[in-house]
Amino acid sequence: MAEQHQQGKAVQTTGHAWDGDLQEFNNPLPRWWLWSFYATAVFALIYWIWYPAWPIADSFTKGIGSVTFERNGEEVTTHWNTRAELIEEMQRGSETLKQQAYLEKVAAASYDEIVNDADMMAFTRSLGKVLFADNCAACHGVGGMPAQIGQFPNLIDDAWLWGGEFEQIQQTIVGGRNGFMPAFGEVLDDRQVDQLAHYVLSLSGGNVDADKAAAGRILFQGQEGGCHYCHTASGKGLESQGAANLTDAIWTVADVPGATDDRGRIDAVRKVIANGVQRQMPGWSERLDPTQIKLLSIYVQSLGG
Repeated sequence: MAEQHQQGKAVQTTGHAWDGDLQEFNNPLPRWWLWSFYATAVFALIYWIWYPAWPIADSFTKGIGSVTFERNGEEVTTHWNTRAELIEEMQRGSETLKQQAYLEKVAAASYDEIVNDADMMAFTRSLGKVLFADNCAACHGVGGMPAQIGQFPNLIDDAWLWGGEFEQIQQTIVGGRNGFMPAFGEVLDDRQVDQLAHYVLSLSGGNVDADKAAAGRILFQGQEGGCHYCHTASGKGLESQGAANLTDAIWTVADVPGATDDRGRIDAVRKVIANGVQRQMPGWSERLDPTQIKLLSIYVQSLGG
């Protein structure tokens, strides 16, 4: 009986044998593997029917799946594809609807209400960062600091040429700004430009020649130089003109921090006085809607502390 039982459990062969003892066993596939294989075959058939699948000449089978989304205010239904699905998700997805609800809340709130609401501020920073990266970072740098001083204003130093209040920043974004200072090298000689540079640098505590700085002060305050008209007699600047504060040691155009010695710092200021400043920021009201501009205004203001 034991021998028969052992034979019953023995693995069957196909009956083929080579060299007397080399046999071919008949091992059937596991049932779970067979069912998995059948399931993949059924899945493939459904997939081929539902989704685009087979190439036909210069086209392909479109499948029976469809996606509906809005285009220019009208509903459009097309065969399923990843682009159409993305558009639908961006228009009707749960996260999109949640974002739209927050945008409506932000649009209806004042700046003070947004700043004092932790949830709205978190949303504003998150979306404002994306808006800044898409529209502003090309000039102002990813974090608000451009690669080179003087090329574009630094937004993280808390020195606001046109004002740092929310409404002032909003006005800057909406209408743009024209940063202009005339080239005084055309009306003053090299000696006078050098004297002015010494005086301007002295306003922020720079190491200068006292006699040249005294002569530069006369030019700065007088009619010949006329610098006080925009920068004021104290040198603190006028926000209405976008004139820099010359007393805070924050250099928005002259690359004084990049100089390695006193002569280099003087030359950096001389260059700006002689050549003037001409840079323009376009208005963004035609590209961004009022709510996006509000979000961006708050985000930009937060960069400067």
